[in-house]
Amino acid sequence: MDIADSFARYWYFHLPNFVLAALMYTMLGRFLLGLFVDADSPNYIWRFFCRFTDPVLTAIAAVTPKAVPPAVVWLFGFVWMFWLRIVLHYTLLVLNLAPRLAGGGS
Repeated sequence: MDIADSFARYWYFHLPNFVLAALMYTMLGRFLLGLFVDADSPNYIWRFFCRFTDPVLTAIAAVTPKAVPPAVVWLFGFVWMFWLRIVLHYTLLVLNLAPRLAGGGS
């Protein structure tokens, strides 16, 4: 099975996993860039990070105490996306729908 066949066959795993990974690493990038850039910076990379992650961070902020600084909410977002990816993979493994490594023994 080649890569294209694997993607076509397991699209229901790869697409959500890719979106969650993109959000996860963009939140980490936003946190790291936030250490050096002002919150209202005109930097185009910063604006992209904000636009891409703000909808998810709004949902995360709803369940996070208001006393928590925004940078910590970004890190919580990173952790939530990580665990959502784990839950997705585990759920598909339990349902025997996840992709498996090829060439295994038994």
